Amino acid sequence: MDGKGVVIGDADADWRNEGGYILAGPEYLTIFDGVTGAALVTTEYIPPRGDVRAWGDDYGNRVDRFLACVAYLDGERPSLVMCRGYYTRTVLAAWNWRDGELTNVWTFDSDTPGNEDYAGQGNHGLSVGDVDEDGRDEIVYGACVIDDDGTGLYSIKLGHGDAMHLSDLDPDRPGLELFDIHEKPRHDIGIEFRDARTGDILWSKPSPDVGRGMSADIDPNHRGYESWASGRGLDAIYNAKGEPISTTKPRSCNMGVWWDGDLLRELLDHVTVSKWNGEGVEETVLLDGGEYGCVSNNGTKGNPSLCADILGDWREELICRTEDNSELRIFTTTIPTDHRLYTLMHDPTYRLSVAWQNVAYNQPTQVGFYLGDGMDAPPRPNIAPVVR
Repeated sequence: MDGKGVVIGDADADWRNEGGYILAGPEYLTIFDGVTGAALVTTEYIPPRGDVRAWGDDYGNRVDRFLACVAYLDGERPSLVMCRGYYTRTVLAAWNWRDGELTNVWTFDSDTPGNEDYAGQGNHGLSVGDVDEDGRDEIVYGACVIDDDGTGLYSIKLGHGDAMHLSDLDPDRPGLELFDIHEKPRHDIGIEFRDARTGDILWSKPSPDVGRGMSADIDPNHRGYESWASGRGLDAIYNAKGEPISTTKPRSCNMGVWWDGDLLRELLDHVTVSKWNGEGVEETVLLDGGEYGCVSNNGTKGNPSLCADILGDWREELICRTEDNSELRIFTTTIPTDHRLYTLMHDPTYRLSVAWQNVAYNQPTQVGFYLGDGMDAPPRPNIAPVVR
């Protein structure tokens, strides 16, 4: 039912089976008016579920693994990309909402002949950015990348993982890099750091199973982002060249937040912001949202409702729910800074990373340039508000 009380589909239908899964019946994609909630247009979801077993199990869990994002596929206007599946079959469908009409621009399906290498490469999340520097966005879908025209850019064929990070992780290399992890791999690569444009692996480390991975500039003694992960044999923090720099890792491997006055990133776990002080030194707690009655979401993953620069001074705010779900509370830093940057929302990569924060295992927001200790002046953003 939309915001005006209009029913979409059959109000009397109940498609649930005895296990609570919905494995039959229609599936819709609807555009709603953001002010009134009225349904503006409804169409059939792409792709239909088809054979449930094609998505990775026979009872209906993996058929309902959906991801979504916004991308500037033409370099000018935003498109919606809706996705289904990442363990086996993978489908991405791009849509344009233009002048009251919803149009399917392209559909990428790993079942299409020639796309076989893209099956089973997705993560519990995605990222968006112009990785090939042609002025149009690509969809980073775990161990593969889909080009702006709906064709496969590359697949490294290393399989599924739970976390990845896209940014200029190594400022001494041109372009963007990716830090990605792999769950129960059938190869000897547990984590890898790669060129986002080509997929070339710049360094990697072995592990039989990796459940979490984090990348952020937390140490001013090493240029670029530091990376660490939760997995057997991964007992160090690695610099942007893959060299171990500390045998003591942060207590969390979850989220990051730009919070205090320097250019390093702070650690965010549940609703607590902490400062990494280096190997063997206790982390400093800068904010404990629990002291204000706030709690995190997503069980063991433990994130606030949102972490993003919504006020515009380049540091990020935390939006958290109270334990009784009666309020949302916004926390902002009170720490002065000597650094003056464009608002992060004016960086296209960052803005789009905020848009995909509501899908699956969300990862930290990232910018499309190097934001860290020793950074150059950020590029002038090619984005402007639309006045209506």
